[in-house]
Amino acid sequence: MHRMNIDLHIHSSFSDGAFTPTELVALAEKHDIRVIAIADHDSVAGVEEASVAGTVAGIEVLSAVELSVQFEEWHDVHLLGYGIDCTDKKILQDLDGYRRCREARNDEILVRVNDSLRSEGRSGLSREIVLAFARDSIGRPHIARALLERGYATSVEDAFRRYLVPCNVPKSYWPMNEAIDEIHRIGGVAVLAHPTSISKDSAILGSVIAALHEAGLDGIEVYNNMGWPLEIEFLRRTAEELGLLVTAGSDFHGIEEGLEIGRGREGMRFDSALLAPLYERLQHIRR
Repeated sequence: MHRMNIDLHIHSSFSDGAFTPTELVALAEKHDIRVIAIADHDSVAGVEEASVAGTVAGIEVLSAVELSVQFEEWHDVHLLGYGIDCTDKKILQDLDGYRRCREARNDEILVRVNDSLRSEGRSGLSREIVLAFARDSIGRPHIARALLERGYATSVEDAFRRYLVPCNVPKSYWPMNEAIDEIHRIGGVAVLAHPTSISKDSAILGSVIAALHEAGLDGIEVYNNMGWPLEIEFLRRTAEELGLLVTAGSDFHGIEEGLEIGRGREGMRFDSALLAPLYERLQHIRR
């Protein structure tokens, strides 16, 4: 396979990203990225639009989703599903249920943020103002951008620190075994996103990855924007020892200061050499 730049973890405005799928394809083309995956939270709504735009631009779009999962005592573990059937009726119903839970959660967060703003003598944010930064439903990054636009925060990070973290509402989570089984059922591979978000302790993280491997996990996102070089090397060795796939993604939302589509920590590019094992595993699952 000809070596190309890839990014297998991008978010669109169909979840909590700043750009539409079409705009993300244009950004990928601008940055010489030839294979991308729109991995929205509990949504595959942006995949078709990205695929259409990708066909025009000559960019391959791999179907994907990112699920918020609970595993043992760890909450909000992120699980990526690649190569999934985005037309499957059951997964669409399940995703719709989680989407409605997410919308209710984000509406409650907005209520809490507005209560905080009014306690400071400031005007609240209407849902319409926040939706101007989103597609169908609002997320915390969209509220952050509205706070920034109103001058209530100096940066997205400041908006999270002052308002969104204190006003947070717990998420609803998929059970890990159920999430892995569902990804496999619809023809996809299950990959643990930015593993160091679980723990920076290599002993703890190694045991979690090993347990997930036993539960059917296919791979880990070794190259990402959360891990430092030594952590990335630990993840690479762990994947090699367990026979897990290695994937790479920026987790680009379009709002993170200093984070660029198609690049990981310290500006690293993601190489298409990672794709062949991924495609091979997909073929094996679909047999």
